[in-house]
Amino acid sequence: MTEAQRRGLNSAVTGLWTFLAPAYDLPILQRRIYRPPHDEVIAGLRSHGSRKIADIACGTGILSDRIERELHPDEIYGVDMSDGMLAQARARSNRVQWLRAPAEQLPFDDAALDAVVTTSAFHFFDQPAALREFHRVLRSGGLVAVSTLSTRQPRLQASANRWKPQHNASPAELRSLFEGAGFAISDQHRIRRSSWARIVSDVITVGAKP
Repeated sequence: MTEAQRRGLNSAVTGLWTFLAPAYDLPILQRRIYRPPHDEVIAGLRSHGSRKIADIACGTGILSDRIERELHPDEIYGVDMSDGMLAQARARSNRVQWLRAPAEQLPFDDAALDAVVTTSAFHFFDQPAALREFHRVLRSGGLVAVSTLSTRQPRLQASANRWKPQHNASPAELRSLFEGAGFAISDQHRIRRSSWARIVSDVITVGAKP
């Protein structure tokens, strides 16, 4: 995909999520689809002891708000490109700092953060560029956690990636991307879900900046 095509896709996706923002908060959707990766991310942040955290592509702010309420970090930022999503996020919490920015150009200084996390959005990013940016804004020893859609069938993965512009990376591709951005991988596994929700197959990859 060319840079112009990617910018066009990002604009279309941003507009779509602005329109869909009210539906995103439906309890059954959150409980069955989004909560399992959120639980994993929060457990990782708690274990790491992160105090300055950014949630990238935060949507309506459910994960960012949970991080603030459950972990009480010194700083928590929710970053998204959708005005509609951020409007709902701001209504949810005034304790999180909500910022509008793309994953590939984060509004943070070098080594400013302890942790960068993202869930259910990585397939829309320029993945190498986003991971390089995550690496830039993290301090040495900082945590990165990415939960993203990734089919269990490599052939289906390859077929799907041919007809859609976003990319659902395989676990092996994710490891390569992480290592290429300078991260040391500490964990990678599939998110556990109830049986009927396993059609949504996602992988969480956790790394650290040396």
